[in-house]
Amino acid sequence: VEEALRQGARKLLGNGRQGALLPPTVLSDVNREMKVSCQEVFAPVITLQPYDTFEEAIALANSTDYGLQGGVFTRDLGRIMQAYEEIEVGGLQVNDVSTFRVDHMPYGGVKASGMGREGVKYAIEEMTEPKLMVINLNG
Repeated sequence: VEEALRQGARKLLGNGRQGALLPPTVLSDVNREMKVSCQEVFAPVITLQPYDTFEEAIALANSTDYGLQGGVFTRDLGRIMQAYEEIEVGGLQVNDVSTFRVDHMPYGGVKASGMGREGVKYAIEEMTEPKLMVINLNG
């Protein structure tokens, strides 16, 4: 965050780091070269980036090496389906924040955000070895 501010970003919300904690922070005037925009930030930080078309917004979302979760806010089913098909993420939330998850949902990313899925079903599959037995009592 501090690096982005030195590079010209503006802080719209956030009181700065408090010890090991970073309160929710909103940055504007962020460009794609700033680390806060193109690398994963494991903190409550969002960046606001303007766009002119929905296609440009999708291109901005895909212009990172990461793809854990994404979100779009719209009631337009055509745009929802376009976002689902074109945004490169492991999960897409519509009209909700991208951190929403419940255990029975597959949770995971694409690109440099990893492979595989978390969730109860997926953890069980990952930690067990399936075995098949076929018995023919007529043979």
